[in-house]
Amino acid sequence: QVQLVESGGGLVQPGGSLRLSCAASGFTFSNYAMRWYRQAPGKERELVAGIADGGTNYADSVKGRFTISRDNAENTVYLQMNSLKPEDTAVYYCNARRVYGTGPYSYWGQGTQVTVSS
Repeated sequence: QVQLVESGGGLVQPGGSLRLSCAASGFTFSNYAMRWYRQAPGKERELVAGIADGGTNYADSVKGRFTISRDNAENTVYLQMNSLKPEDTAVYYCNARRVYGTGPYSYWGQGTQVTVSS
């Protein structure tokens, strides 16, 4: 079965760092663009970062602080988060979106909580 399992969230002080991981299984990982979204209480889910063959993209609010990467051999996508701010507090979700081949269009993980607070 298809799984996207996020890990690495937690509580960190402002200015600190966290590294999120998303382990994928059950589908052809290399056919999918990988993305990180986040959702804070009372706000819409927003795209944080994405990675595909064309490169990477980031929300303006995280550009220069966050780095998305992927290891296709390990079917894992990462989000390195540095210089964290309280406004980064949210549930972070891993998303896979198909860009090659055939099959389901999108998969979602269950999310991991990131809390930035002193």
